[in-house]
Amino acid sequence: MVSVILVSEIHAVDSDLWQHFSTDFYTISLKNNIQSKVKYGQQYSDFDKGTMIFTAPKQVQSVKIDKKNAFNEMIGTGYVLIFHSDFLKKHPLQSTIKNYGFFSYSINEALHLSEQEEKNVIEIFQKIEKEYQYIDKHTQDIILSQIDLFLNYCNRFYERQFITRKIINNDLLSKMENLLNDYFNTTETLKSGLPTVEYLANQLNFSPNYLSDMLRLLTGQNAQQHIHDKLIDKAKEKLLTTNLSVSEIAYELGFEQSQSFNRLFKKKTEISPLKYRQSFN
Repeated sequence: MVSVILVSEIHAVDSDLWQHFSTDFYTISLKNNIQSKVKYGQQYSDFDKGTMIFTAPKQVQSVKIDKKNAFNEMIGTGYVLIFHSDFLKKHPLQSTIKNYGFFSYSINEALHLSEQEEKNVIEIFQKIEKEYQYIDKHTQDIILSQIDLFLNYCNRFYERQFITRKIINNDLLSKMENLLNDYFNTTETLKSGLPTVEYLANQLNFSPNYLSDMLRLLTGQNAQQHIHDKLIDKAKEKLLTTNLSVSEIAYELGFEQSQSFNRLFKKKTEISPLKYRQSFN
């Protein structure tokens, strides 16, 4: 149900076993000097010192072993914590673990730790490993408390990573703004409907959760809220500069039903589209 594995004890014995595999476990990995590339989704990533990745049950992964290293040799160092979803039953973590978006980040969005951060997480790996050596009625609760602490630390570390990459992230905001402008200024809404978080994330080479979490920290709004804000800006522009009806504007912006457009507009502005137009006449 739960185990801590030393990466130094992992050996590649058959390359076929490492292709397109998935497990029923959550995994939290701290890996250093890995002589392989890990693929999650469509992207491969090398691992440098102090790199952490997180996977949820049923996520497909692949490992490409460096051909320079023969099989049966050590592939790197670090720790891997694995725990089954059933291990969380009847504990608050069973529901709150879904709030940790980094379990669905792409491999290129791995967490990169400072030296002190790495020491903190290694201590937790080691405490969990020691705890399940002597099992009693308190063991599960103690281990789950350590996992909960672990995830909270990782939330903090990811926020630090977002902030320390602020220049890059500010450039991302500009790119996203341009993407949305292009989307609404062309006929893309007529062909594809409203822009989605998945569309933006794909264009910007991020996973949807990573994009939303990063935007929420930088701006206080997630990706969906940014899309809605841009949509309302374009709606206001059309209401004031064209003679199109509200239904026609809703259609041009990608809505299948004008009622949905009306509800969103009123929610964001506290006034209906028609009354907004009339207030300027």
